[in-house]
Amino acid sequence: MVTNWLPTYRFNQAKHIAPLATFRVAFGVMMLASIIRFWSNGWIAKQYIEPEFYFPYYGFEWIQSWGNPGMYILFAIMGIAAIGIALGAFYRFSATLFFLSFTYVELIDKTNYLNHYYFVSIIAFLLILVPANKAYSIDAWRRKKQDFYVPAWSIHVIILQLSLVYFFAGLAKLQPDWLLEALPLKIWLPSRADTPIIGSLLDYKLTAFIFSWFGAFYDLTIPFFLLWKRTRVIAYLTVIAFHFMTAALFQIGMFPFIMVVSTLIFFSEDFHKKLWAKLIPQRKEVLPNSVGFANPVVLKYFFILYFSLQVLLPFRYILYPGNLFWTEQGYRFSWRVMLMEKVGYSQFSVNIPEKKKSFEVFPQQYLTPVQEKMMNTQPDMVLQFAHFLRDKYQTEFDAEVKVFVESYATINGKGSRPFINPEVNLASIKRGYQHKNWVLPYNQ
Repeated sequence: MVTNWLPTYRFNQAKHIAPLATFRVAFGVMMLASIIRFWSNGWIAKQYIEPEFYFPYYGFEWIQSWGNPGMYILFAIMGIAAIGIALGAFYRFSATLFFLSFTYVELIDKTNYLNHYYFVSIIAFLLILVPANKAYSIDAWRRKKQDFYVPAWSIHVIILQLSLVYFFAGLAKLQPDWLLEALPLKIWLPSRADTPIIGSLLDYKLTAFIFSWFGAFYDLTIPFFLLWKRTRVIAYLTVIAFHFMTAALFQIGMFPFIMVVSTLIFFSEDFHKKLWAKLIPQRKEVLPNSVGFANPVVLKYFFILYFSLQVLLPFRYILYPGNLFWTEQGYRFSWRVMLMEKVGYSQFSVNIPEKKKSFEVFPQQYLTPVQEKMMNTQPDMVLQFAHFLRDKYQTEFDAEVKVFVESYATINGKGSRPFINPEVNLASIKRGYQHKNWVLPYNQ
């Protein structure tokens, strides 16, 4: 039994390319649709051209907006790359170009961080490494050769990455607010009571608890049900129902649809071969024992390192004291999806001792409404804005500037409380990954 099961997971065992090709096409099409949607809604200008100030990630301050028309050109490049991925045309170049352009855009301003943007970046990166264009592609047509078999790892790395996303999203839900108080769903669902058919049910607290517990169970178990042949079809129908439900209730963009098409890769080779057979006539194929790859040992160690990082990143919050949801140290890039309703308020004070000047600054003077909303609840962004004010007024007055903030925040409707220490001169605090001891403790 064991000896029959193990070979299916050998690193270079030959696997039919059909699941990988389906994933390549689905991913490329969904990315193109996302870019068209983003462009048509005017979000390129609103998020990457109009703001006076951006919140770059630490260490990536050199990444800046290209302005107008630069950002439109960048999104056009991204769209062309997405088409190249879907068609398998100049595939490696297209995948690399998409990864670089998409990731560049997401690094411009952390205001726009979403888990599914991070997901798209890492999937795009993995697609650079896998030979998803060996068949069912423009590249295969150009070289007049269809290679229908790829090494097993090229499919399994995608499956493993998807499984980690789901599992860690479920693991993050195993906390008191979500399980014992149904928060923040208890706050969000009643506001959607006008939803057709199920709207009247969303006013009940019991509904919030059912959604919370099912959400945790779904995320923790769905990869295993998708992997098991006997439960795969029912599991996939659950994937469709779950993600379409979340799409109807919450404004989370293309993510539900991306996950619905992505999880098709869990289906068997035969399933995907039948899909492709309806589009492209199939010839008889000879199954090789294995498919080689350049530097397989290097590749194995690379994936060990890569997935070790993927497993460890969600736990880096342990390195910091305090309430994770309050300090948000280690919150990003950890698959913590829709776990809190956090609202804040900030008012900055600029003090110039040498000029004997002191005045108040309200964030809306320089930030967009979305930037202000996100900054008010995230300490690292508060610090960045304080540094922006420091640099601006130091240049204007040619003197040392001190910046203080009076801020309040609330998590899951549990009452507003002081957020940032108002006595700390934020202009003197260095950015970095060190513990932010100037964030006031979260008192229950």
